[in-house]
Amino acid sequence: MSAETDRASSPWVSGGTLFAGVLMLVNGLFGMIAGIAGIGEDDVFGQVGDYAFKLDVNAWGWIHLVLGIVVALTGCGILTGNVWARIAGVVLAVLVVMANFLWLPYVPLWALISIAIGVFVIWALCSGLAADSGQEAA
Repeated sequence: MSAETDRASSPWVSGGTLFAGVLMLVNGLFGMIAGIAGIGEDDVFGQVGDYAFKLDVNAWGWIHLVLGIVVALTGCGILTGNVWARIAGVVLAVLVVMANFLWLPYVPLWALISIAIGVFVIWALCSGLAADSGQEAA
């Protein structure tokens, strides 16, 4: 057996991909909640002073709501085993990491947690895609 076959049949890869799908679903749901809170009330989140990427909390709410919906739907697609969802999941995880980096001054602890989740999702989905492409080549 080659290293690619061992990696493709590894429970870590398939389990990591499954866990990434669950994390995307949950992270998307929390993003929707944060978006609704940002849209509904401007006093839920702290106001930021001189921040280079300062947007109105209402605008951030809409960004997180839309991104959360798309991320949750992609997480469902990953759980059903769609390859397109894995590729879209990597792209969306990058966008979630970037959005939460910009959202950092508003809710620092949750933004850091969401960034860590996004980095794990990127790793897990890329590992699964690499294992699938290695399996097809064998």
